[in-house]
Amino acid sequence: MTRPKDWKNRKKQKTTITNKKLRGEWAETVFMTRAIELGLPISKPWGEMRSFDFVVGRTRHFVSVQVKSTILESEFGNAYVCTVRGGHKPYPPGSFDFLAAYVVHENSWYIIPEEETWGKGSVTLHPNTPKAKYEEYREAWNLLGAKPTPGYLDSIQGCTEEFPEEWSE
Repeated sequence: MTRPKDWKNRKKQKTTITNKKLRGEWAETVFMTRAIELGLPISKPWGEMRSFDFVVGRTRHFVSVQVKSTILESEFGNAYVCTVRGGHKPYPPGSFDFLAAYVVHENSWYIIPEEETWGKGSVTLHPNTPKAKYEEYREAWNLLGAKPTPGYLDSIQGCTEEFPEEWSE
């Protein structure tokens, strides 16, 4: 598959998708594409009634991801406001593991742990401010990587000594 010549410079283009539902579906497609490019196993749950959009990972190491996008520039400039609500209220704790917030005009993803969004109806993202609150989560795709969970084994390795043949039956 070839990309358009201006793919790398897409942050300079303003989106023409003004319908929020359509833009959300488009952002989910962009998220899925980026995750696949990074080699992350990804699944989409059936239906629209889940509090998360994707499951990323592998057996015993799954994380749920809620995808949001924003084109809303802050009134203070140099920032974007991203809504983090299900319906008209903030998501309750335990709704997802990570928020994947896409700043459309900057072509930037923020992979934010759910705990950072508890009780918030929105988060303000400052893509060009290195010391901003959520900047450590900008392009933090590694957080979605399948890391071992305490209490589970990824593999078992062992060794044995030779034993007398009469021990085997």
